[in-house]
Amino acid sequence: MSGPLLADRTAVIYGGGGAIGGAVARVFAREGARVFIAGRTQAKLDAVARDLAAAGGEVETAQVDVLDQQAVQEHADAVAATAGGIDVALNAVSVPHDQGTLLADLSLEEFMRPIDGFLRTLFITSKAVARHMGRERPGVILTLSEPGSKLAVGGILGHSVSAAGKEAFSRVLAAELAPGNIRVVCIRPHAVVDAPAAGSYTGDLFAPMAAAGGQSVQEFLEGGLAQGTLLKRLPALRDVAETAAFLASDRAGAVTGTVANLSAGALVD
Repeated sequence: MSGPLLADRTAVIYGGGGAIGGAVARVFAREGARVFIAGRTQAKLDAVARDLAAAGGEVETAQVDVLDQQAVQEHADAVAATAGGIDVALNAVSVPHDQGTLLADLSLEEFMRPIDGFLRTLFITSKAVARHMGRERPGVILTLSEPGSKLAVGGILGHSVSAAGKEAFSRVLAAELAPGNIRVVCIRPHAVVDAPAAGSYTGDLFAPMAAAGGQSVQEFLEGGLAQGTLLKRLPALRDVAETAAFLASDRAGAVTGTVANLSAGALVD
């Protein structure tokens, strides 16, 4: 039987206290990685850390504002100094934003909020960790996107442009970092069905749309969005986390500069 996927790897997860970040941290730890989770809310980080420690995982937390470039750089430097380098990094930072408002009623500020927020954090975190990756040990940077990057529907202008930007950023960064033995892979899940129950802001995001149809958020996800996929279901947190662990491992060593489609068939690439 083969060993853990991420044995002897050091992984940093920004947004590690969130629903997706926490799920990935748990699987990374299970697969043998030494996990460093960073985010804005210490209580959420501590909750994830308790789960990892209870399962025998090795984890450290840090309260870091991912929009503060100097703070993120200093954190990455400290992780690398402690662990001897960084092997894997995931940006799972969430930026609350508007969905459902059409151009006529959409403010410039709301349009730009996800574009500036998501791409700014992605630039800051990628730059901070890349300096400590690669060369003799392969490095992996994982990013997260959404199906909005490919959908032509109204009311998601800022969301769609930010998602497309994250995917473009990942492709170009993969080309830049490949000579240094660093892979970059974007993961594109659909709305994650159990994320609202795990504390994700997506519950608030979909609440107005669910209410308009007289549904709960869970009913809207399972009976509405899910029916637009080939599999008639939405991805779960475990789907995203297990995929992230595989992509971060040597078993996906030839995968870079691409998007892993976890939309359950909502999008067919």
